[in-house]
Amino acid sequence: MNAKTKPDAAATGDANPMWGGRFAAGPDSLMTEINASIGFDKRLYAHDIAGSRAHCSMLVAQGIVTSEDGAAILAGLDRIEGEIERGEFAFDAALEDIHMNIEARLDEIVGEAAGRLHTARSRNDQVATDLRLWLRDEIDRLDGGLKALQAALIDQAERHAATVMPGLTHLQAAQPVTFGHHLMAYVEMFGRDRGRLADARGRLNECPLGAAALAGTSFPIDREATARALGFDRPCANSMDAVSDRDFVVEFLAAAALAAVHLSRLAEELVMWASAQFGFVRLSDAFTSGSSIMPQKRNPDAAELVRGKTGRVIGAFVALAVTLKGLALAYGKDMQEDKEPLFDAVDNLALSIAATAGMVGDMEADAAAMRAAAEAGYATATDLADWLVRRLDLPFRDAHHATGRIVRLAEERGATLAELPLEALREVEPGIDESVYEVLAVERSVASRASLGGTAPERVREAVAAARERFL
Repeated sequence: MNAKTKPDAAATGDANPMWGGRFAAGPDSLMTEINASIGFDKRLYAHDIAGSRAHCSMLVAQGIVTSEDGAAILAGLDRIEGEIERGEFAFDAALEDIHMNIEARLDEIVGEAAGRLHTARSRNDQVATDLRLWLRDEIDRLDGGLKALQAALIDQAERHAATVMPGLTHLQAAQPVTFGHHLMAYVEMFGRDRGRLADARGRLNECPLGAAALAGTSFPIDREATARALGFDRPCANSMDAVSDRDFVVEFLAAAALAAVHLSRLAEELVMWASAQFGFVRLSDAFTSGSSIMPQKRNPDAAELVRGKTGRVIGAFVALAVTLKGLALAYGKDMQEDKEPLFDAVDNLALSIAATAGMVGDMEADAAAMRAAAEAGYATATDLADWLVRRLDLPFRDAHHATGRIVRLAEERGATLAELPLEALREVEPGIDESVYEVLAVERSVASRASLGGTAPERVREAVAAARERFL
C-alpha cells in the first residue's frame, strides 16, 4: 500500500491504528477535527525525520535495535522525506500529527521494524525536539533578515550622514539632526533584537529526546549521543521539564514581539515621511499602491502592513503565555496550541523584516524638504539658548526664557531664527552680537553636536564604520 491509498481510520470506523488495543472504536469526527494538528505541524517533517534518524542510530549503537532493522528504518525515513518533498505524501488527519503520519507510512514501507523506532521515546519528547530544531533554524533565518535590514539602514545612513532633518519630540520640531543619525538609531534597535534572538537560541539548544513521556526510560539509551547528532549543546537535564517546557517558545515570541514593535515604529515613520505633509522620502511603485477611486494616491501599503502585522506577533506571545499559565506538569494537550501562533509569528515577522529592508533600500530622501522642515520648526532654538549661556553667561533658565521670546518674535514676523535681524534679537537680549548667527544655521547646529553618539556628520560616519564591524 502506498501513501496515497492508505485507508482513513476515522472514515472506516476503526480505532486509530497507532493506539493499539486500548480503544475499540474510532474517534467522533469532531474529536478528529479538534485533536488533529497535521494541518499545521506538517511543516516540522524534516526536523521530525532528523530526530528519528538520530534516535534510530543511537538505538542501534546501544544494541537496543539490530543493525538490520536500523538500516531498514533509515532507508524508510529517506524515502518518506523524498515523498514529502515531492508532494507525493498523503497526510491523514485521522493520524493526528506529523509524528504519527510518518510512523504509519514507515510501517507501510518497512513493516515490523518500523515499530522498533519508537522504543525509548514518546511523542512528548519527540515534538519538543522537533520544535526546538525548527525554531533554531528559524532564528538563524530571522537573524539573517535583520542583518540585511541593518545593512540597508547603514548604507542609507552613510549616504545621508550630513543630510539635515528635524529631530522630533512629541512629534514637534525639537533640534536639527541628520537623517543618517536617525537611521542609525534603528540599526542599534535591530542589533539588540538580534542579541535577544541569539540569547533565546542559546537557551533553547538543549535536547529533550530520551525524556520519553515524562519520566525517562528504562532502556540504556545515550542521550548525549542524540544531542550531539542533532547539534544541541547538551541534553535537557530533567525529563519532566524537557517535555513540558515551552519557555523557549515564549522567550522567542517575546523577542519577536519587540522586534516587530521596532519594525512598526520605522514603518510609521516611513508612512509619515512619504506623505505630502512631510515629503521627506519617496517610495517606488514596488512598495506602494494606488487608490481605486483617487488617481493621485500613492499609498505606502507595505509600511502600513508591517505596522499592522505587529499586532499578530504580539498576540502570539500573549496567546501562548495565557495557554501555559494554568498548566500543571508535565504534558497537556493544550500545549499543541503552541505551534499555530508560533508559526504565524515567525512567518509574519520574517515577511515584515524583508519588506522593511526592501523599503529602506528603495526609499529616496528629499534633502531639500528635510532641511526646510528643520528650519521652519525653529529647531536651532536650543543652540541659541546654549549660545546665550556660553557667550553672555546667562543662567540657562534665563537663556531659555529669552530664547522663547525670540521664537515668538520670529513667529510673529514669519521668519526663521536665522532670518531675524540683529536689532530684533537685541530687543530681547542687548548682549547678542553678530556671532550668534554662527549657531542659528541648521548645518552648524548638527555639526556642533559632536559628543559621543551625537548627530554631527563626523560622528555619524564613525558610527557607520563601527556598525559595519559590529553587525555585518
